This record gives sequence, structure tokens and C-alpha cells, in this order.
Amino acid sequence: MPADEQTLIQQAQKGNQDAFALLIHEHQKYVYNLALRVVKDENEALDLTQETFVRAWTALPNFKGQSQFRTWLYRIVTNLCYNRLPNLRKSLNDLGDDVMEDIPQFDNPASEIESNETRKFLHQAIDELDSQYKILITLRYQNELSYEEIASTLNLPLGTVKTGIFRAKEQLRKSLAHLEESWITV
Repeated sequence: MPADEQTLIQQAQKGNQDAFALLIHEHQKYVYNLALRVVKDENEALDLTQETFVRAWTALPNFKGQSQFRTWLYRIVTNLCYNRLPNLRKSLNDLGDDVMEDIPQFDNPASEIESNETRKFLHQAIDELDSQYKILITLRYQNELSYEEIASTLNLPLGTVKTGIFRAKEQLRKSLAHLEESWITV
């Protein structure tokens, strides 16, 4: 965690609202985007974002810095999303641990796609993923969390995270292949 963020956290833990406002400013976009991806409703995502920061302010004295502040915030918003979508937690746990450790790594699919139309299609395909896959893809590629950070944020085994991301990417790859076929036939 950057030294200046550490200082802001320490000041906020002592009740400095201005320091906490700077932390909110730094992280609100990511918290909102994660909530929006999960609940698919702008107003609900705004409510979840606000509630996340209210809970963070309340719990901040207990933040020990054992994880990154961002990871801690993502855990809060994820838990709030679970409360809104009760089946999401069960679905994530149902993914299982049956993953090989050597799953090939891919670059962010969105960064490899040049056309705006294709990017739009990719975002639509992500929106159509099951909730458990969507949250994993969002945390990995939009919020740029490592597999370990995702596992910590969602309280899931690392293998479950790897399996879920692998399966989500396979679904996205199939969707993109279908798009490519439709362009070839045009």
C-alpha cells in the first residue's frame, strides 16, 4: 500500500473525515463499477457504493492493514452484493476446486480488441455471464486484482477463483468466436 495512502488511513482512523474523503475519492469508481457489474442497476450500485463507504468508515478503526485497503473495500462491497443477491454466494462456492494449477494466462481480452463495436460486444457478453463469473472477470480485469486478492476478497479458495476465471474466459471466447463467424458470413 502506498505510503501516502497509509498516512490517509491512519488519519482517517483517528477521525479525520477529510482524509477519509480522499480515500473515497481514490476508490469510489472501482467500488461502484464492481457493484454495477454484479447488480446491473445504476441506482442500486450507487446505494451499494454509499453503503460500502459508510460501513468502511464505521469499521475503519478495526482495519489492521493485513490486506490492501482496496481489497478490504472490495470485500465489503462484495458482501453487500451477496446480501442483495443471495444465490451469488452459493453459485461461487458451487464452482468447486477442480482446477489444474497450470491454466494458461491471458492478457485482458478488452485490451486486445481494437474496434469499438467489438468492445461493446465484449461488454455485452460479460454482462450476460452468470453472476459468479461476472464478478470474477470484473475483479480480475476491470479492477486488476490478482488471483490471490480475488480469493481473499471473496473468501474463496484460490483454485475456485482460477476455475471460475478460466470458465468465464472460455464462455467469452465462444461468444467472440460466434461474433467472428457472423462477420465472415456478412
